[in-house]
Amino acid sequence: MANTYTQLYIQLVFSVQGRESLIKKAWKSELYAYIGGIIQNNKSKPLAINGMPDHIHIFIGYSPASPLPDLVEEIKTSSNKFLKEKFKAPVFNWQRGYAAFSYSRSHIDAVIKYIENQEIHHQKTYF
Repeated sequence: MANTYTQLYIQLVFSVQGRESLIKKAWKSELYAYIGGIIQNNKSKPLAINGMPDHIHIFIGYSPASPLPDLVEEIKTSSNKFLKEKFKAPVFNWQRGYAAFSYSRSHIDAVIKYIENQEIHHQKTYF
């Protein structure tokens, strides 16, 4: 095969350090757009980004041109710096580690819907 073709869909999930609720609603759209730019600069495609005050979900069409741990590290480091400079969030840090889940093409719409509806998902009461 002359060219390389991949079709990889990855959901990343990581938390604010100590699971503190530090992601402000006023920051979300700019933060998510900034993270989307980081993903695009690393040759992947952002499909959905959303979260709650204490964690974030990022769904991407992943390009292995950038190793996944390096991409996550760049997202965390750069977005952390962005929040501190743009919104004067001196106590903000991402927690170490992350979760990564792969999905087939047939699950794209369901995963995007799940991520877009994080607020509704987290309103549910579990006993």
